Amino acid sequence: MSILAEPMGSLLKLVYDLIGNYGISIIIFTIIVKMILLPLTIKQTKSMKNMQEIQPKVKALQEKYKNDKEKLNTKMMELYKEHNVNPLGGCLPLLVQFPIIIGLFTALREPWNYVFSMSQEAYELMDTSFLWLPNLSEPDTWILPITAAALTYFSSKTMSAGKEVQQTQKMMTYFFPVLIFVMGSDAIGVGFPAGLTLYWVINSGAQIIQQVIINKPSLPMKGDSN
Repeated sequence: MSILAEPMGSLLKLVYDLIGNYGISIIIFTIIVKMILLPLTIKQTKSMKNMQEIQPKVKALQEKYKNDKEKLNTKMMELYKEHNVNPLGGCLPLLVQFPIIIGLFTALREPWNYVFSMSQEAYELMDTSFLWLPNLSEPDTWILPITAAALTYFSSKTMSAGKEVQQTQKMMTYFFPVLIFVMGSDAIGVGFPAGLTLYWVINSGAQIIQQVIINKPSLPMKGDSN
């Protein structure tokens, strides 16, 4: 994991050197990473939208050619080509982001290793408060984990708003926020460092804003009567 975590830790350290506050640095760092990944997020969202739009036609083909798999595959490829849809378009951007996300999580989970390299600065930060938190290296019991879980839920809802959602996706909409709370809180769960939970809060909040903007219908051009 160090191969993935070290670049992310270096970026966070760069932000910290400019800001001088670890909590605010995590917030700015999260926004920077979110902006870097924005083109991939837009591509993934558009691909998911396109796939959802042709789902009625996909189901019609599956019903019509349910006894002829070869013919079904041919017709499906023709449908994808006709609508300029890549069935893997929604997965590939996610696969590219996955190593980055793993690196981020690892660096924020062990900032003394990947951000501050066990320096004196790292030990001093462990005793530095941020908002209501005594320090960001220890887990928060309620506020951050609950906020992270709630924003994760709303983020999932904005991604599936107005779409025909599969049962598995519906289950994940409720399961994933619970998992985030359990991972973030030391009351009943793993108790990840508050700095990592703070990252998830900002990331989920930014994701909601991105999805609202991306899903917003384009305004009709002036003079367009349709």
